[in-house]
Amino acid sequence: MSEILNEQTLQEQQAQQQQLVQLATRAEVALAWAEADQPVASPCINVCRMTEDRSHCKGCFRTIDEIRAWSKADSEQRQQIWTQLLQRAGLQDPRVADL
Repeated sequence: MSEILNEQTLQEQQAQQQQLVQLATRAEVALAWAEADQPVASPCINVCRMTEDRSHCKGCFRTIDEIRAWSKADSEQRQQIWTQLLQRAGLQDPRVADL
């Protein structure tokens, strides 16, 4: 029985890691490579499930309030949301140069 649980835990960890990679890639496209005249792309990776404590989405790391605000947010607000969710996810902001 413990082998099955260990396998499930490993699969969950791998899925979480893949989601973080997907989110980091999306951040690069939305923030570092985007054209200035284009709207800031959404961080949604189509994994729309809230954490157990309902603090944020497991896929994009946005809070409910950030998800609600997104459609009406201007570019500056969207970039602020990206900054906050990347911090929440423990990912580096692609706009920050490696020194």
